[in-house]
Amino acid sequence: MASRHPFDPTNPSSFLAMAGRRSGSLRRGAEKPFARRLCWRGCLTGIAAIAVSAPAAWAQAPASVGGPGITIERYSEDWSVLADPRRRTGRWTEPFKYLPLNDAGDLYLTTGLEARTRYESYQHGQWGQQPRNDYLWNRVMPYADLHMGQLRVFAQPIISDISGADRVETPVDTTGVDFLQGFVGLEMEIASGTTLDLAAGRRLRSLGGGRLVDTRYGVNVPLAFDGADVSLTRGTRRITALGLRPVENRVGDFDDRSSDQKALWGLYGTQWLAQDRRTGVDLYWLGFRDRNAVYDQGSGRQTVHSFGMRWFGVEGGWRWNVEGVIQRGEFNDARTAAWGVGGEIRHRFATAPLSPEVVMMIDYISGDDDPDDPELNTFNALFPRGRYFVAQSPIGPRNLIHLQPSVTLRPRDDLDVTLMGAAYWRESTRDGVYSIPGALVRSGRGSDARYIGTQIELSATWRATQELELAVSAGALGAGPFIRESGSSQTVFLASAMATFKY
Repeated sequence: MASRHPFDPTNPSSFLAMAGRRSGSLRRGAEKPFARRLCWRGCLTGIAAIAVSAPAAWAQAPASVGGPGITIERYSEDWSVLADPRRRTGRWTEPFKYLPLNDAGDLYLTTGLEARTRYESYQHGQWGQQPRNDYLWNRVMPYADLHMGQLRVFAQPIISDISGADRVETPVDTTGVDFLQGFVGLEMEIASGTTLDLAAGRRLRSLGGGRLVDTRYGVNVPLAFDGADVSLTRGTRRITALGLRPVENRVGDFDDRSSDQKALWGLYGTQWLAQDRRTGVDLYWLGFRDRNAVYDQGSGRQTVHSFGMRWFGVEGGWRWNVEGVIQRGEFNDARTAAWGVGGEIRHRFATAPLSPEVVMMIDYISGDDDPDDPELNTFNALFPRGRYFVAQSPIGPRNLIHLQPSVTLRPRDDLDVTLMGAAYWRESTRDGVYSIPGALVRSGRGSDARYIGTQIELSATWRATQELELAVSAGALGAGPFIRESGSSQTVFLASAMATFKY
């Protein structure tokens, strides 16, 4: 897709200009005049551009920052460590990460930004049920985090857009200009070694490995939640109580609202097995209500309770994350009984040539045993990761057996090249295939075959600078017997390219 404004990866301002401009057709169904939306985008994008502009000489600063690593949620980063001059490296971003507002240093401001452009191309989407689809996602997300002793106020707007798509725009494509996050938090020590954290408002949330509650970070508009949570932390233990509603993103400006259809509540506990918190066990109960859940069996009101356990850790070159969930509840006044187990284990051979990392992912997730029986056995993945398996998989974690090996090579310290393969089966041959958000992609009533298909993907990620990352991927999803016997079965071809500037 040609651009009238060439993108210079060494120039953050050119990237922001491309991310902020509107190059497609007018947004369908927008509630505000285009000129007003454009004004908001221009103002916020201009602020973001000013925030990241820096003299060219700064690019020669040290490659490491003395503060924490960059996270998806951003509010979990603690940049107060830069109050100590010995922790500073001279990186050009450091003056934006810790701005003291009083002599004591307990009143300070942290700022930052993410600007991302992502191109995606699908040919024969849903095995030929959809026409070719090429589009460009753009988003800019600046933030400000004001700390006032034990109290903090966090705010993060989002400017999002899609261009080139020959389809109706959806809430994951764009939400115009809106508030992605905005909350008030309080952290205080209530007893020796015991900390209480309170947060109320709108924010991104991810629990554990993100299999049931995650930020939906891969698509253009992340998923935020409105509500409150409270955490108690003592030593190597933490327990969190939460009551949340997902935010319903709408394509107009400043019109996102809490969902009336879905709600989430529960308790989530973690026991770390070491002081460095790299290894531990999670135990949780999550309650979920959906007034209009949709399955191959039908649609209706569902209440489901998820009881889960997760074991995670890092030891030498090994990393692992294993999780199991049992679900009980009601669907249209009938019983819900579902389950899911899955995990990943990885090992990096750091001293071998190209530092290869080998990963194996496995999922075994229940489907409905009988669509004519009122009891529902399809697992409800609640709010899973936006890219659950390979980067552009159209298949989601319901009624699924999934096996995915991959290998990542590192030709140089700033470049990763990954080859992934994935195989998909239906756990129950009486149930259908679902997308990542949970929509029914293909009914299971047209075939008794189990195998869905095979996917392969090659991707590369280059960390051009500490703030700029460039990534590309290409893959194909071939149809197995179930897809061939139940409808159109063309091979799906997928491609993407992405540039992310973040500090």
